[in-house]
Amino acid sequence: MNPARFWQGRKRYTVFDTAYGNGARAAALIESWRHDPERPARLHIVALADGMLPGFHRIPQADDAVTLDLVSAPLDAALAQLAARIDFVQLHGLRGPNTGFARALARLAAGDARLAFDWLEQEQVAALMAQGFVFDKGGARFASLKPRQPLPAVPQRHAIVIGAGLAGCAAAERLCARGWEVTLVERHAGPAGEASGNLAGIFMPLLSKDDNIPTRLTRAAYLYALRYWDTLGGIGNTIEGAACGVMQLARDAGHAAASRAIASGGTLPRAFAEWLEAEKASELLGLPVDDGAWLFRQGGWARPGSVCEAMLAACGARLTRRFGAGSVTLVRAGDEWEVRGAGGTIARAATVVLAGGAGSTRFAQAARLPLSQLRGQVTHLDAATLPQLPFVLCREAYLTPAAGGVACAGATYDLDADPQLRAASQQENLERLRALVARPEAGAGAPLAGRVGFRSVAPDRLPLVGALPDFETAGATERLRDVPRHPGLYGLLGYASRGLIWAPLCAELLVSRLENAPLPLEAALVDALDPARFVLRARRTGRGPAPFAPD
Repeated sequence: MNPARFWQGRKRYTVFDTAYGNGARAAALIESWRHDPERPARLHIVALADGMLPGFHRIPQADDAVTLDLVSAPLDAALAQLAARIDFVQLHGLRGPNTGFARALARLAAGDARLAFDWLEQEQVAALMAQGFVFDKGGARFASLKPRQPLPAVPQRHAIVIGAGLAGCAAAERLCARGWEVTLVERHAGPAGEASGNLAGIFMPLLSKDDNIPTRLTRAAYLYALRYWDTLGGIGNTIEGAACGVMQLARDAGHAAASRAIASGGTLPRAFAEWLEAEKASELLGLPVDDGAWLFRQGGWARPGSVCEAMLAACGARLTRRFGAGSVTLVRAGDEWEVRGAGGTIARAATVVLAGGAGSTRFAQAARLPLSQLRGQVTHLDAATLPQLPFVLCREAYLTPAAGGVACAGATYDLDADPQLRAASQQENLERLRALVARPEAGAGAPLAGRVGFRSVAPDRLPLVGALPDFETAGATERLRDVPRHPGLYGLLGYASRGLIWAPLCAELLVSRLENAPLPLEAALVDALDPARFVLRARRTGRGPAPFAPD
């Protein structure tokens, strides 16, 4: 049974395949879609794949109308975490007693969804029939009498994005790629005027022995960012930076022991993360290493402003820039939002995305979000006075390789709002730098030079992605889905020190939700990013969320 037989007249068509294999079947389907004049406007393929790190992997395609998600998980687990409405199911090799997938498929199946298979046990056929699938000679179709809950209406494809840092530029690009018209409002005269204006940001994954939610989210964001940047031209080409690798030194012998335990699991590909004992790490780095290190070969550094510029260039004519807007307010006017500045209304639309980082809580609608503003001072140093690094080097702090004769060291975590460079913060950066490179003289006599930015950080250190909650009307709500939201108002906030990698995936997640498209993350991870999680936490504790405290 060919999926292409059934997609005529559809705006979107989603295929779920239990065996990606070598990708030939997915490639053939995309090719059929490309040459079919009656094709749906969007094709989405979700396939189970072996040999990948655990989780969902969104693979950007040359055509933004095609989406490919590869899922590394057992069938039952994948279906339990999949947020999608499936039009066509391809089952392969399901020999054995498993029948639990039938109920999950029925939950996800669209009305009149089709099912193809190469083999099913009689118990599996019976289980699928019990869930509403009707079998015939060519396969099966979903014919349950239970009504499908209709998907929310897709809003008019015009959005206002407030903030032209990494979060806002990624949102604009992902929206434009889906055919939206976007008005990007920025108080500064150009993009990347706040925390995204640093000379260098580093990108690397996060590891933990229990593979917890922050680790899984960071891994997904990191891997998606690497693929996404390639679509923009790549690090070191369109984007200023270098995929030179990142070496993360163990803090002490205890941290090294914990790292060895993670490495001993044998699940991490060498290209993703490699544990190096002290001797090997010292040899590669060219500096003494006491307790070993992780080497992230695909990691590196990039100038955030160049990433913003590449994303804005990719928006094309669908983007309208309203830069130099100064301070603005957000007012509900009928079924739309108005962004107002000193001179009156700047833009008007039914959909607004707040992506202004630490400044977003100045809007009344976001004032109760528990976001802290943390000062970070980066020190700029003459690279000729420092060891030449083959990698980004980090532990409690980081040091980048030279670019344009300048190396960046930092950054501090300060609980104040001083925007000026100060000697005490520079001294803190230099002390950490000297510990990193084991050179007590490093940076001696360096002039006060660098940059101060302010990170937006949530208490759990995870971003806020999705519809913003209305705290005032939440009442006794106990479930995320029941939390009342401000209509048409969304947030991409709280990226802390990982804005480079959070920005692409979080924007992709938000736009997928707006489009009612399959989501690029497991449902549990989507919930972990929902801004409304703080409404539930405040209710359970009887008070507002605790403020953030740095390590």
